[in-house]
Amino acid sequence: MAATIKDVARLAGVSQSSVCRALARPDQVRPDTRERVERAARDLGYYPNRAARGLITGRTANIGVVLPDLANPFFPSVVKAIQTQARRFDYAVFLSDTDEDPAIEVPLIRALAKQVDGFLLCSPRSGEEELRAFAGQIPIVVLNRRITPFPSVTADSADGMRQAIGHLHALGHRRVAYVAGPRASWSNRDRLRGLRSATGAYDMELIEAGNVAPTVDGGAAVADTVAASPATAVIAYNDLVALGLLNRFRARGIAVPGRISVVGFDDILLAGLVSPALTTVAIAKEQIGRTGVELLLDLLADRDPVNRRTPTQLIVRDSTGPLTDQIR
Repeated sequence: MAATIKDVARLAGVSQSSVCRALARPDQVRPDTRERVERAARDLGYYPNRAARGLITGRTANIGVVLPDLANPFFPSVVKAIQTQARRFDYAVFLSDTDEDPAIEVPLIRALAKQVDGFLLCSPRSGEEELRAFAGQIPIVVLNRRITPFPSVTADSADGMRQAIGHLHALGHRRVAYVAGPRASWSNRDRLRGLRSATGAYDMELIEAGNVAPTVDGGAAVADTVAASPATAVIAYNDLVALGLLNRFRARGIAVPGRISVVGFDDILLAGLVSPALTTVAIAKEQIGRTGVELLLDLLADRDPVNRRTPTQLIVRDSTGPLTDQIR
């Protein structure tokens, strides 16, 4: 027979109401009481009924995660970390994909709002004013973007770009192209600011090749333009765009890195599997997901979370090489 709340109370030596508070609102009971209740629940294999707990707390124990494109290999790593961290605190995750359509985002948040206690918005594409309308209505943490007044977790893209440019400069490159991502992407603007600062510091010429979709096809579409430019190296908005560049360069017989060096951003799994293996700036994807959950739980506990910035690291592989006489 399954253990009941009455069994837990008896073993822990407390009242049933204390068991309810210890499992549903642990911050409202003394630490020693909470530990006795949790130990008794573990020993008996007792798990509180989620619906019943919701009646007590007024919460759903669900977290909503909204992202632009689940097919993008960057996001599954973030989502997996979110789910793992949420389970540690007995939260379930509701996941929704906007298919890179900003018009879907805000209605989607409204539709899910009554079913979740708060949201993690991953790289949201909506305008800041649209999203600020939710301030004070439902807890929100933003990943890969900063929007006041919401707490956020972002990657240190400026340092990532500094590392990439320092690497290319050491290889002898002085003219570098940048293939930008969506205009509405905060991450793209942040990376471009870091890149402009880094090329200025190294006295390198920056050739901006325009904005593309953050996909393999987006990279392939602009590869000919990059090849026709005086750039001897190119940095892509993300790894998918970089892979599109590699594919098109290969089709045209343009040697990488013999003729042009290529750098991506994100360090998705495919980056190390292609040939040549892609030099890229790695983002701490799992850390972003875990930290996002922590900030959201702080909001739900009426604590004031602070913005977090996670580190980036250049991963040097085979797609970058020294400037040669052939391409000076």
